[in-house]
Amino acid sequence: MSPAPDERERIRAAMERILDSTPRQSNGALTIVALALEAGVPRNALTQRHTDLKNEFYDRVRALGGTPESEQRLRKQIRRLKELRSADAEEIARLKTDVEALVGALHQSMTETGCCTSSSPTAPA
Repeated sequence: MSPAPDERERIRAAMERILDSTPRQSNGALTIVALALEAGVPRNALTQRHTDLKNEFYDRVRALGGTPESEQRLRKQIRRLKELRSADAEEIARLKTDVEALVGALHQSMTETGCCTSSSPTAPA
């Protein structure tokens, strides 16, 4: 499917409306999805055919001091994953310590009971 002749103009007009907080056909979010909806074009028009307009939109959003919603969402997810990774590392360290202590206790118990020593009788063949 070829792009409509006025597709770039529609995207630019939609960009202005969203950045001016006067959207007509979208929720006005600072995202490519909202921009595509506002312009009446498929999202891939921005992600494949008009990447320059997509980049311009994000640059203008940042210049306004805003951060695109998708970037905020990803940054939040990254923070959460880093926290989980840190907690996992702490738990792994605790488990390693526990394993060392349990191996030591098992070895001591086996030594005290005389299990598995060379003085124990051998089983008949």
